[in-house]
Amino acid sequence: MNSSVNPPIADTKTLKVARWRFYSVALVMTAATLALIWHVASLQVLPDTDKGYEFLQNQGQSRTLRTESITAYRGVITDRNGEPLAVSTPVASLWANPKVLLQAPQRWAELSQALGWNKAELESRLARYSSREFMYLQRHLPPQAAETILALDIPGVYSQTEYRRYYPAGDVTAHLVGMTDIDDRGQEGMELAYDAWLSGENGAKEVLKDLHGRTVKELQLIKAARSGQGLTLSIDLRLQYLAHRELKNAVEQSGALAGSLVILDVVTGEVLAMANQPSYNPNDRNNAKGSALRNRAITDVYEPGSTMKPIAVMAALESGKFKPNDVINTSPGYIQVGSKTLKDLHNYGPLDLSMVIAKSSQVGMTKLALELEPHIIRDMYARLGIGQTTGTGFPGEGSGLLPAHARWRPIQRATLAYGYGMNVTVLQLAQAYSVIASGGVKRPVSLLRVDNEPAAERVVAEHYTQDIITMLKRAATEGTATRARAISYTVAGKTGTVHKVGAHGYEEKRYMSSFAGMAPADNPRIVAVVVIDEPDATQYFGGLVAAPVFSKVAEGALRMMQIPPQPVVPPNMAAQPKKEERKPQGRPVT
Repeated sequence: MNSSVNPPIADTKTLKVARWRFYSVALVMTAATLALIWHVASLQVLPDTDKGYEFLQNQGQSRTLRTESITAYRGVITDRNGEPLAVSTPVASLWANPKVLLQAPQRWAELSQALGWNKAELESRLARYSSREFMYLQRHLPPQAAETILALDIPGVYSQTEYRRYYPAGDVTAHLVGMTDIDDRGQEGMELAYDAWLSGENGAKEVLKDLHGRTVKELQLIKAARSGQGLTLSIDLRLQYLAHRELKNAVEQSGALAGSLVILDVVTGEVLAMANQPSYNPNDRNNAKGSALRNRAITDVYEPGSTMKPIAVMAALESGKFKPNDVINTSPGYIQVGSKTLKDLHNYGPLDLSMVIAKSSQVGMTKLALELEPHIIRDMYARLGIGQTTGTGFPGEGSGLLPAHARWRPIQRATLAYGYGMNVTVLQLAQAYSVIASGGVKRPVSLLRVDNEPAAERVVAEHYTQDIITMLKRAATEGTATRARAISYTVAGKTGTVHKVGAHGYEEKRYMSSFAGMAPADNPRIVAVVVIDEPDATQYFGGLVAAPVFSKVAEGALRMMQIPPQPVVPPNMAAQPKKEERKPQGRPVT
C-alpha cells in the first residue's frame, strides 16, 4: 500500500503595515529631526533665543578668556655720567585663587613647606580670603624660586611678572635717590618727587586660559605698556662715594649722632654729592629706622652759627660803613649786651675784619652788628637764599627761618650777625656760599644734571665777594679753619660751633659743629658744607671735626674734576705772617 506524507503548506499571505502607522512614524521622525535642527540653530545661529549661542559664547569666554595687566618698566635713575643708581629687575609674584585652593586641602602642607610657612598660617589666610578669587602668597621672588613652587602643580596657585627696584649703590645714595614700595611706587627722595615721570603706564593683553588657570595662548594686545622715562641726577657717583666715606668716618670717630655733607658746583649750581649719616640700605629695609630715612641735608634745619659771619661782614662792607682793613677792638674779650655777656675764647685785642672772621670773634661781630641797621644783615641773608627753599622740588625740603622783627633788640641784632636766632638747611648754606664763590651771582640749585648754563641773578657786587674770599683764605691759614687746608689746592672757608637747643634752652654739652668753604680759593669750582651733629663733648669744635672732612673731600673732588693743582703756601709759613700784615690798620671801631 503506497502511502505518502505531504509536508505542511506555509501561509503565504503577505504581512502589511497599516498606512496610518507608517505615516505616523515618519511624521514623528521628521518632527524629531526638525526639532533637533531647530535646537542646534537656536544654540549656534539665532542670537535672541534664551541661552542661545551668544549666551554660550559668553559663558565659555568667561571661563577661558582673561585680561592681564602688562606691568610698565620703571625708568632708570643714573648719576651724571650714566652710572645706574636705580634699576628695575623682573621678578615673579605667586598668588592663589582661594576658591580653587580650598578644594585641595591635601596639598596645603606641601604648599606651606614650599613657601616656608606654617600650615596654620596658610589655613588662616585661606579662611580670610575664602570669598575672594585672589590673594598674594609671596611677592617679588626670583623667577627660578617661583618656578620651583609652580612645578608642584598645586591647584589654584599661579604667578605673575612684576618688577622690583634695585639700588646698586645701596646706602651711599639712599637719601637722595630714595626708594619705592612693593608696588613700585615712589616713597622717598627722587623716586617720590619724580614718580609720575618714572612710572610709565601699564598695558593690557587678552589671553586664553585652561581649566587650571594656565595660559594657553595670548590672543591680542589691548594696550601696549609705556615704559617710564629715565632720570639723570646731578651727582657724580665717584664723588658721592668719597663724601659718604669721609662723612661716615668723621661721625664714627667723633662719636656723633649724625652728619651731613653737600658739595655744589659753583659754575652750574648742581649738587655733585649729598651724603648723610646715619644711612640705610634701600635693598634691605628691615633695619631702616625713621631717623635714618631723612635726607638731613635738605629737610633738617639748624642754627648755622659762625658760618654766617662772613656773610654779615659782606653786608657791612656793602653798607659803606666798613672797609676790609677797618679794625675792631675786642678787648677785654667780652661785651655786655643788655643782660647778656658775650665772650671770646681769648682776649684778641684789636682785630681787622679778616681776623674777626679768622678768630671767629663774637665781640668783634657784635660791635659790627650794632653799628648797622638790622635790615642790612637780614637783607643780605635773604638775597643769598636764607629763609627760602632752594627750589629743588625735593619732598619735605626745609625753608629755614630768617626772623623779621618789627623792633629789633640789640641782642637780636648781635646774635643774627653770628648765626643764632635763625636756622638753615645744609643745602641753603651751601647755596649762600656758592654766591660768594661765583662772584656775587646766584644760580638755582639743581639735583638734576644741567646741560645748559642756567639763568643767573647778580645779588652782590663782585668786589665785595672777592674781599670776603680773601678773608676766608686767611681763616684757613691763620684762624680756626687751618685743618681745612688741602694738599694741592688753596681753600677758603669758615668754621661754626653752636650749642643745640633743648627743652630748657641752649645746652652746655650738646653741639652742632660745621664748616663751609670753597676751593680752589682763587677760582672756586666747588663749595662744600659739612655739619656734624653732637660730636663728643671733648672734641666738638667745627675746626676739629668738620674742617678735616672738607679738606679730604675737596682734595679728592677737585682731582676727580681734573682741576690742575695749585701752589699752596706751606702751613708753617702761612701761620707766621709778616709783621706789617699783623699790624692793625684802618678805621678803628671801639
